[in-house]
Amino acid sequence: MTEHVSAFSLSYADNGVAWLKVDVPEEKMNTLQSAFVEQVSEVLAELKTKTDVKGLVVYSGKPDNFIAGADIRMLDACTTAEEAEQLATKGQELFDALESLPFHVVAAIHGPCLGGGLELALACHSRVCSDDDKTRLGLPEVQLGLLPGSGGTQRLPRLIGVANALDMILTGKQLRAKKAKKLGVVDESVPQSILLEIAEKQALKPKPTRKHTFQEWALGGNALGRSLVFDQAAKKTREKTRGNYPAADAILEVIKYGLQSGLDKGLRLEAKRFGELVMTPESAALRSIFFATTAMKKETGAEAEPGAVRRVGVLGGGLMGGGISHVTAVKAGYPVRIKDIANDGLLNAMAYNYKLLDKKRKRRIISKAELQKQMLSITGGTDYTGFNHIDVVVEAVFEDLKLKHQMVREVEQHAKPETIFATNTSSLPIHQIAEAAERPEQVVGLHYFSPVEKMPLVEVIPHAGTSPETVATVVALAKKQGKTPIVVGDKAGFYVNRILAPYMNEAANVLLGGEPIEHLDQALLDFGFPVGPITLLDEVGVDIGAKIMPILVNELGDRFQGPDVFETLLNDGRKGRKSGKGFYLYNSKKKSVDKSVYKLLNLQPEKKADAETIAIRCTLMMLNEAARCLDEGVIRSPRDGDIGAIFGIGFPPFLGGPFRYMDQLGAGRVVDLLNEYANKYGERFKPCDKLVAMAQENQRFYS
Repeated sequence: MTEHVSAFSLSYADNGVAWLKVDVPEEKMNTLQSAFVEQVSEVLAELKTKTDVKGLVVYSGKPDNFIAGADIRMLDACTTAEEAEQLATKGQELFDALESLPFHVVAAIHGPCLGGGLELALACHSRVCSDDDKTRLGLPEVQLGLLPGSGGTQRLPRLIGVANALDMILTGKQLRAKKAKKLGVVDESVPQSILLEIAEKQALKPKPTRKHTFQEWALGGNALGRSLVFDQAAKKTREKTRGNYPAADAILEVIKYGLQSGLDKGLRLEAKRFGELVMTPESAALRSIFFATTAMKKETGAEAEPGAVRRVGVLGGGLMGGGISHVTAVKAGYPVRIKDIANDGLLNAMAYNYKLLDKKRKRRIISKAELQKQMLSITGGTDYTGFNHIDVVVEAVFEDLKLKHQMVREVEQHAKPETIFATNTSSLPIHQIAEAAERPEQVVGLHYFSPVEKMPLVEVIPHAGTSPETVATVVALAKKQGKTPIVVGDKAGFYVNRILAPYMNEAANVLLGGEPIEHLDQALLDFGFPVGPITLLDEVGVDIGAKIMPILVNELGDRFQGPDVFETLLNDGRKGRKSGKGFYLYNSKKKSVDKSVYKLLNLQPEKKADAETIAIRCTLMMLNEAARCLDEGVIRSPRDGDIGAIFGIGFPPFLGGPFRYMDQLGAGRVVDLLNEYANKYGERFKPCDKLVAMAQENQRFYS
């Protein structure tokens, strides 16, 4: 044996079953590393010498995970596509050796079994998993700009059919135990208490033969059916990725080729394409997001220990209040008390929660009893009954400073002296809200994005007098709610809305220049945003935009002055989706551009600029403002700025965020573009001092 402790250890039972335990030393999660090649080879070599082994069970020594994937860090060490290809080839060879063992190999899966972990399980002859909620199976490589490189693209389609495999691999979706059993990814789903016992029984059965026949993986078993599946998948993928994610095309190519040319050739192409994808800027950007969010999970947001949270209060039963109460009760598991001035508001919040939980019940993710239990953890009233037991109150009332002052005073009067007051304001500076507080050190901003249950970001905004413990407590609360919190400075618009506003203003300027609404929205979709800016304005609400913009102009200056269209639209009853019309009409099932809006704004729509020019014009305003935010200390680092933009407004993930994108272009190029657009369209494009200085020194945001 070598001196280091192996992550793979063998033991033998009297009944002929060998047990292979996977337990990576000094790590909470099992991840596969390149150093393990030698360790696994030793184990396989030992097994080959055994003549009395009837079966093998592969299981995890960790209490709550099987194998959470390959260690992504080893990819960053690769300097060429050939090196990365070699990593994939080694993984494939090991799993081939595991598959070719002469006895029945069974994977006993509990907890996450993802990426390389599932590829290892697919190389086993059978798979048994626990029906625990922690158990998840998937191949999420596409989310890192990669494809499964250790046989996943070849074994999964042969196991569960082309259509189901494409759906899993192209989306990176994770399956719960029940769904994995239904699709045939696992053979059995059993209670965790008997997982190893059932896996042992399976291992003692004769080794199943793999058929790998046409019927198993082809739709209807013919070439026409198969090609139809690929054509539909390719079409759907193009609509979604718009050519911005090379991994999706590579996945389609490799799976199709492997099924046409055989397993061995399929594996060779899989490894080759894997190596090439590792070297793409898209994969580097997506991996940087993964590392950033992983690092952020360990941060507390302040030099202090978080206070204990047992109960949470929510002020306001509107859309935001309903969403905040949901993630607090369902994700974080805290009892929630909602306070609203009217019973209608409370009923609205309850109905909102019930609808979300009922959707889960219909999909059989939770039972009726679990739904009822979770609903019981959310209560409400029109007064402050019960607030004397609450640790954090999240205020989600209208954007009105007087009203927020009233809320602070009332909470301080009815809650405990230690209760934190967290305001979900989207634009009002926190220090102004804290002016009404007797205990300003316990006032903090906690800015959620709509819809709360879907959007992953929360901005935590301390004012100058907020205590570090308050910051640490709300950061910990946000994490329990399933959010990624970034701590930002207390300036109008904070970070996300501040970089979004100039982008939206510029889109409005482009529109008033006569560009058609669809052309403008499509340009930014092609660039990589999840929705176009005009659609976004309709979704957020024209009335909300009208309220936020004057605050930003007042606090930050004239560059935030957008074109004067809000008043005209609101006078015509156009608030956006919520009023049935904005720039688009929402009466029918399909939204369509409301052509009468052109007449209202005195426009003759005509395509003049190409999509790329429009996209760069709008995005430059966002980049310039992001650099300004970093310079002013509104964000603590380029990393926080990138995560905030991606998770808060859907900045194209494959570009890595505004700062990585500026590094990719180079500060000099960004400054040149801003100057060029300033000459064309005006002073608002003038590059900020930070970018000018960086261009002169040839500096980057990331070293």
